[in-house]
Amino acid sequence: MRRAVFLLAVLGLPPFAFAAGHGPVFGLATPTNSQGEWSFDEGVFGRSASGGSQVSIRALIGYGFTPHLTLSFTLPAVVGNATVPPTRIQPGDDFESTLAWRFQHRATKVGTRFESTAFGGLVVPGPQSGFKGVAHTTNFPGTMFGAVTGMASRSHYVWLGGTYTKFFEHNGDRRPDVVDYSLVYGYRPPRWRRPADKWDWRLFGELVGERSHRFLEANAIVAGTQAHQVFIGPTALGIYRNYTVSFGAQVPIYQNVGRLFPKERVRFAVNFSYLLFQHSH
Repeated sequence: MRRAVFLLAVLGLPPFAFAAGHGPVFGLATPTNSQGEWSFDEGVFGRSASGGSQVSIRALIGYGFTPHLTLSFTLPAVVGNATVPPTRIQPGDDFESTLAWRFQHRATKVGTRFESTAFGGLVVPGPQSGFKGVAHTTNFPGTMFGAVTGMASRSHYVWLGGTYTKFFEHNGDRRPDVVDYSLVYGYRPPRWRRPADKWDWRLFGELVGERSHRFLEANAIVAGTQAHQVFIGPTALGIYRNYTVSFGAQVPIYQNVGRLFPKERVRFAVNFSYLLFQHSH
């Protein structure tokens, strides 16, 4: 019974750019892991720009301390040497530890609930996080805070959220602060609602945006390093027993990028998840 309840809960779980990737691929969502449950994710996230491409391979581990409190860790690796604007939506080359607290969970009727989740965490730039040709950067860490709220039912999902990441300064150098936001709508057609031993699918439409300020180098602001981009695109999520797969792509609908950065043309992602239940039911 407990396993069935947990599977119902993850019908719209977050990607959360900082938690388990069994929901929308790019945007934020509210659910958290069940108490005592683990989630393991492995994903490939790409960014194609006029100046080249970059692919990030991300592993993520999440653990639920309570039904409303989840701790997760992200381990990335980057393939390609393209220099693209800083991102917090698309997993890049930052190591992260994030605590998600679902502080509101209100069921209005069977199968429908309104939720709100707050995020907080530490972001540590990895050894591949340099911005060659743009600015000298330090690998000093930063902090992230954010929140998301929305509604989930058996057929429809709506989430609105955002985060703010601020990096610390060291020897006059600092990576730019990043603000990101997302609006997600999901739909699960009645014909696609399947039992746990069959693939169960839903579709999402995701709108995401992120704005980063200028770099600081030797106590001077580096001109031409600001960026504000908004992307939109479809994604899909499938669940089979303890396994999930999600994938999708996005294209820009708004770009205001400094001259030192190329404009992105497309983003894509594929993510696989395994949900580990500690007890048999």
